[in-house]
Amino acid sequence: MKRTVIYNIGTLAGILPADVRKLEGEAMGHVECIEDAYLVIEDGVIADFGPVSGDIGIGNRATLLAAGGGARSAGVGGVVSDTNISGNSDSNETEYIDAKGGYVLPCFCDSHTHIVYAGCRDGEFRDKIAGLSYEEIAARGGGILNSADLLHETSEEELYRQSMVRVNEIMAMGTGAVEIKSGYGLTVEDELKMLRVIKRIKETSPITVKANFLGAHAVGRAYRGRQSEYVDLVCNEMLPRVAEEGLADYVDVFCDAGFFTIEETARILETAAGFGIRPKIHANELEVSGGVQVGVKYDALSVDHLEKTTDAEIEVLRESNTMPTMLPGCSFFLGLPYGRAKDYIEAGLPVALASDYNPGSSPSGNMRFVMALGCIKMRLTPEQSLNACTINTAYAMGVSDILGSITIGKKANLIITRPIPSLAFIPYSHQTPIIERVII
Repeated sequence: MKRTVIYNIGTLAGILPADVRKLEGEAMGHVECIEDAYLVIEDGVIADFGPVSGDIGIGNRATLLAAGGGARSAGVGGVVSDTNISGNSDSNETEYIDAKGGYVLPCFCDSHTHIVYAGCRDGEFRDKIAGLSYEEIAARGGGILNSADLLHETSEEELYRQSMVRVNEIMAMGTGAVEIKSGYGLTVEDELKMLRVIKRIKETSPITVKANFLGAHAVGRAYRGRQSEYVDLVCNEMLPRVAEEGLADYVDVFCDAGFFTIEETARILETAAGFGIRPKIHANELEVSGGVQVGVKYDALSVDHLEKTTDAEIEVLRESNTMPTMLPGCSFFLGLPYGRAKDYIEAGLPVALASDYNPGSSPSGNMRFVMALGCIKMRLTPEQSLNACTINTAYAMGVSDILGSITIGKKANLIITRPIPSLAFIPYSHQTPIIERVII
C-alpha cells in the first residue's frame, strides 16, 4: 500500500460529507475548513484527515513533525500523479509532504472544454478586435468550421500530441478532472478521430476524463444549406458508430440561434437515449433558445453557457436534477453578458462554473481565473465560486461521487498552495503564482 501524509497544512478547505453530490442555494456560500491540519492518502484515495492536535492515527503532532522533518522535504512544484509522487518515504512506505502552512484544496473540475483541437484561431482574434461578432465570424464560414478544416488535415497522432500539451497545462493550474467534447470534426470519420484521441487521453493521463460527443456543434461545410440532412447524418451514422465503439459518456447539441433548433435537438437526444447516452446541452449563449427546457425534458446532466436567460429558465431548472453551468471565460473573451449566477443561487439552485477552453471563444483552461471571474464579474462570494468550480462542476460531469471535495474515500486530487492569508486571496490575486504543488 502506498501511503502519503500531508502535514503542516495551514487550512484544509472544501470538506464535505460523503453523501453530498452538489450544493444548492444558501449551502453554496459555505466552505468547511480545518486549520492546522493533516491529510492521509492511501493508494491514491483520501483515507483520513483532521486537526493535528488530535489523534491522527500515526502518532501525535511531535511524532508527525519528526517523521516529516527528519528528512528532506518532499519536492514541490509541478503535477504529480498518484503513481509517481516523489518525496520522503520511511520503511513502511509512508511518504511525508510538508504543506508549509499553505492551503490544501480539492482540485478544480472542468466540466466544459473543447481542448482536442488542431492549431489555433488567432486570425479570428484580429477579426474580433476589428469589431466582428462571434455570429458574424461564423456566418462568414469561420469559427467552428475553421477548426474543422484544420482538424481534418491533422493526423490523429498529431492531434493527440497537441491536445496533451493542453491537458498538461490545465493539470499544472490545478484541474484534476475534465470533460472534453468533440465537435470540430463534423464528418463521421473526423468526429470519431476526435473521440479516439479523447479516449487515448483517458488511458494515458492521470487526470479524470469524460468524453462528450458534440457532432451537432455546427453544420459541416459539405452540408451547408442542408441542415436537416446533417442532423440525419448525426442520428443515423455518427451516433451508431460512437455507441458501437463506446467512445462517449455524453451527447451534446449546440441549441442556439443560428445553430440547431429545439426540434433538431430533441431528435438527436432521443436517438442518443436509444443508445443509453445521457445528454448535455449548449444553450442560451447567443439568444434565449429554449435549449434549457429541452435539456430538462430529456434529463440533461447539465445545461451550459446561459449568458442569456430569463426567469422561465430558472423555474424549469428548479424542478430538475440538471446542473446549470455558466462559462464566464466565454463572456470575458467575447464581451457577452455574464450568467445570472446570483439569481440562480438565490432561487435555491446550484451553479457550476467551467472554462469552455476552446480556440475561438475561450482560449484558456485556467479554472482559477474562472473562479475569479465568478467573484469579480458575477458577484459570487469566494466560497460560492470555489464550490461552483469543484463539487458542482464535478456533478456536472458525473464525477462528484469520487471528486470535487475533501472527503474520505474520494480520489486525492489536491492543490497545495503557498501560505496565503485567506480563501478570498485565491480569486482576489488571481495572477499571483500561489500553487506550490498539484497531486493527481
